[in-house]
Amino acid sequence: MALAVGLVATLLLALLLAPSARAASGGLGATYSGETVETPSTPASTTETELPAVTSPSGVPTPAPTVPGATATLAGERAIAPASAPTAVKQVIAAANRIRATPYIWGGGHARWWDKGYDCSGSVSYALHGAKLLEAPLVSGSFMTWGEPGPGTWITIYANSQHVYAVIAGLRWDTSGNVSGTGPRWHESPPYPRGFVVRHPIGY
Repeated sequence: MALAVGLVATLLLALLLAPSARAASGGLGATYSGETVETPSTPASTTETELPAVTSPSGVPTPAPTVPGATATLAGERAIAPASAPTAVKQVIAAANRIRATPYIWGGGHARWWDKGYDCSGSVSYALHGAKLLEAPLVSGSFMTWGEPGPGTWITIYANSQHVYAVIAGLRWDTSGNVSGTGPRWHESPPYPRGFVVRHPIGY
């Protein structure tokens, strides 16, 4: 009988010590504040990652908010797409919103899509890439021959050899117009077309 009790006690002690031993040996889990946290098998990627979809309490993806009509509006520094805009235009606006608070960095957004900051052509390229309207970043001068000539229904590009910006669903997406060097931002003020070639993406 005493032998059986001893065996039970030894077994219970082993079970209690097992989680600590597994954590100390570098196993899959580590205990922190009573919760088991999985250790990543690979380091986090430094490339661009999409923002997680917003979900309702039921777990169903919630569509991005829109405003009535055909013109985007500003809510703080974020643009809200018009409900009547094509999906691609909403995707361009969503992409621009992701980098709307980044600083201006000359050459930013050209070596990689997800960057610490963006210049004028990098920010326009990033927004267009959000709807797969652009496969690789362009410099300002290259936008002078990109797409089709003239203003677009939803997206218009204004480009010259030194600067480029866009008007997307009525809002100007530009690195100029705030305090010097603030980076890509939305503006309600109208475009300034003098000295710029006017283009638009095909179909928009």
